[in-house]
Amino acid sequence: MKEKFLSDIDFAKEVLLLESEVIKNLINRLDQSFQLAVDLIFTCKGRVVVTGIGKAGIIGQKISATLASTGTPSYWIHSSEARHGDLGRIVSEDIVLVLSNSGETEVVTLLPFVKQIGAKVLAITGNNKSSLAKHSDVVLDLGKIEEPCHLGLAPSASSTAMLAFGDALALTIFKKRNLRKEDYAFYHPGGELGRKLLTVEMVMRRNEENPVADEDMPLLDVLAVMTETAGKPGAVSIVNKQNKLVGFFTDGDLRRHLKNGISFLHCSVKEVMTQSPKVIHAHCLVAEAYKILKDYKIDQLPVVDDFHTPIGIIDVQDLLAVGF
Repeated sequence: MKEKFLSDIDFAKEVLLLESEVIKNLINRLDQSFQLAVDLIFTCKGRVVVTGIGKAGIIGQKISATLASTGTPSYWIHSSEARHGDLGRIVSEDIVLVLSNSGETEVVTLLPFVKQIGAKVLAITGNNKSSLAKHSDVVLDLGKIEEPCHLGLAPSASSTAMLAFGDALALTIFKKRNLRKEDYAFYHPGGELGRKLLTVEMVMRRNEENPVADEDMPLLDVLAVMTETAGKPGAVSIVNKQNKLVGFFTDGDLRRHLKNGISFLHCSVKEVMTQSPKVIHAHCLVAEAYKILKDYKIDQLPVVDDFHTPIGIIDVQDLLAVGF
């Protein structure tokens, strides 16, 4: 039993070693064709339509997802479905990225129709003499790849190579676009990475949802502003005549003052507001806003610009909505 177990481990190691060698060998295949592919996609005014059959199709779905999530509009179509109406989704400004190790799968039958539409064809294949290669505008040649399967049949090293080439292509274009972390977060609002990179500007309440009142306004009128504000954030930013933030008044402040009676309701808001409140800027990360709310045990935070003018408000409920 022990010898058999070790034999399985040894075989698994051989699989991983072979696949790692395949990826290393791709480095020497990065030539002018790869640069042409990068330039073609970078300047594409349409979308990158990815297709393939079998395992190549599954790898294509991942490549398409990586492209889309890094700033290159892309979607995947099933090669068979394309022959039954989905070709209508392709337009002349698109690029069709076709994956096939042999280059002779049924996906080749789509090429004359793609050409007729006017879209460019980009191929990732292990056979640069194939029908797919001959009918493509740019060919990324994987070379002949030996599968580690004991029968030499199950696509594994070849599909790994496709995936690695696809990653290299997508990430090179991503870098070429000079996108910022904030741009990447925009495409990943529901994921952990996107959550960490969200900025205050992306989630803050603004315009009609951002209540602002003059410091000389009677408190009762300020309470009316808070009540009538869309979304009812439960707080209001207080400004002076120069429209600079000088204070903040919240539901919590109201409850604390009510313990001493109701006479304070007839005074101006500047007499009961919190002066020099904690603030945050729109370009700051939401994680920073969350830390301030948590550390100071507050539920709202005014957002100011470089001139200390209130331009928004962050409510703890807004942060809960995006996963904090």
